[in-house]
Amino acid sequence: MFRFLAWLYFKLFGWEVIGSKPAYKKFIVIVLPHTSGFDFFLSKAYGVYFGIKSKGLVKKEMFFFPLNLIITALGAIPVDRHHNRKLAQRLIREFNSREQFGLTLTPEATRKKVRRLKRGFYYIAQATGVPVLMGFIDFKTKRLGIGPEFRITGDFDTDIVQIRDFYLGMEGMHPGRFDASLLK
Repeated sequence: MFRFLAWLYFKLFGWEVIGSKPAYKKFIVIVLPHTSGFDFFLSKAYGVYFGIKSKGLVKKEMFFFPLNLIITALGAIPVDRHHNRKLAQRLIREFNSREQFGLTLTPEATRKKVRRLKRGFYYIAQATGVPVLMGFIDFKTKRLGIGPEFRITGDFDTDIVQIRDFYLGMEGMHPGRFDASLLK
């Protein structure tokens, strides 16, 4: 039933859904651009549509009643953005202790325009060996999905070029808040 509701939403609002369920038991999906809180729900609808079970990080301020019940049920993990120094280590332990674990992250870590991505996804993938899949929500073309797999090389400055190139030209809900050409 939820799969049908996700399909109906995408159909009614003209979204083209691209990709499929990841073939991996463990994976990280990075989603760009992230310019709206609505991105979380679009990502979750995509996951429901394909039967993808994945956790996501949400700022702890969003965990108030009754919203906390909804986002927790959708797989949200609360994050204290000011005291999260051990978050990557905690997520690495999650990957290493589970047979299956999907994690969806927005490496911009904010809905504001940024020039630098947070590197937590990179360190987690490097430490665990899990693949990084490039997810996207492009409001300009009304396309969302999971694009190519990205394998960490260990050289972030080189790897960011490949990531940046994939997201060039994409726009978030608020177009002025994302410019892939600026990412470092």
